[in-house]
Parts: sequence; structure tokens; C-alpha cells
Amino acid sequence: MSGQLSPGTQRAVVLLSGGLDSATTLAIARESGFACYCLSVDYGQRHRVELQAAAAVARALGASEHRVLRLGLDEFGGSALTDTSIALPVDGVQPGVPVTYVPARNTVMLSLALAWAEVLASQDIFVGVNSVDYSGYPDCRPGYVAAFERMANLATRAAVEGALLRIHAPLISLAKAQIIARGNQLGVDYGLTVSCYQADESGRACGVCDSCRLRRAGFVAAGVADPTRYAA
Repeated sequence: MSGQLSPGTQRAVVLLSGGLDSATTLAIARESGFACYCLSVDYGQRHRVELQAAAAVARALGASEHRVLRLGLDEFGGSALTDTSIALPVDGVQPGVPVTYVPARNTVMLSLALAWAEVLASQDIFVGVNSVDYSGYPDCRPGYVAAFERMANLATRAAVEGALLRIHAPLISLAKAQIIARGNQLGVDYGLTVSCYQADESGRACGVCDSCRLRRAGFVAAGVADPTRYAA
């Protein structure tokens, strides 16, 4: 999908999974005045229906362009999201790094976003990582985001020539209820999003995986009606 740019409009690359957090991040980037170029990655995740959700969210929120790249991280496995022989946790969120952590996923995706940003002459990348509700993921921490930004400004022609890059993580310190409240203010249709790790082909959620539990609790805490379609 493509859109017209107004004179002087700044471009931003937005990593868009199709879930609640990335949809909110896209809405924030749009409100900030950026022309948003959305990047989704088909990395072999078992919940590939989220890519359909990403396309719907990109259309609804007026993205200038939306691209999906195929990257077979399932060939490595090592995560319950990319290896169906590893059971998804369904007994509630536990401390520590969960089995749904995908090795180096955010580093890989941010690197792809960085490459596209250079081509677009964009100095801004938005990512919906969050360290409050799910701090078990090592690549969702503020220190990680800051370190990637430093690396990007050492490793790119654009930065060396003076166009420093910024990694925006507007949800990094927000609880799920705060994220939902912010998105609700910005008109995000959360009914378009898919967060479930084992959603069926129509996007219906299981209601018991970690992601479903966090999402459901977030809507309750925010006092916002939950539009999620559950399989049961």
C-alpha cells in the first residue's frame, strides 16, 4: 500500500506485528506527524494470522506503505513460537525468560527496519517493546533499545554522514492497561489486532496463553471493552 507524502513530512519505519502493542505504537507515530512505513516479518511464527491483522491495522491507521518480509527463524527453532514441539505455556505468566522468547528476534527485526530506514532517508524507527508487563524478554529492556540505537549510529552511512538515527519505544515503561488507554484515545481498533500465540486461522484467540492473559487483564484494568474474539 502507498500514500502521498506532504512536503516536509518525516518518514518513520514502524515494526508492526499485528498485535496490540505494535498497533498502538503505529498510532503514536502517526499522531507524532510521521509518514509511517510499516514492516512486518513472517519469521515462521506459529501464529502467522497476525500478519493478516498487521495488514488490516496498517490500512486502518493510514500507513504510507506496508511490507512483509519472509525470514525463516523457524529453521533455527529454539522457541515455542517457532517450534511446535515446544509446548506453549498456558498456566499463567512465570518469572524468568519464557519459552516464547525467540532468539535475537528483536535484534534481527530492528536491523531490517534500520536497513529500510536508510533507503527511505528516515532517521526514526518505532518499535512496540514493553518492559513492564513482560520483562522476561531480554530484548524488551530500555538498555537494549539504547544499545541498539548506539550501534545503529556507528554502523550506518546515514549516521556517519550526520543523519543520526533514533529508536522510539513509546510503550517501554507502560503497563498493558496504560497502553490500551492510550490507543483507545488515538482511535485504535483493537478488534483488528491479534495477540494470541496460537490464534486459529480466523484470528480467534485461545484465551489461556501468556499473551492472551496479559491482554485480557489489560482491558479489564483499563476499563475498556475487550473486542477480542475468543475460540471458546
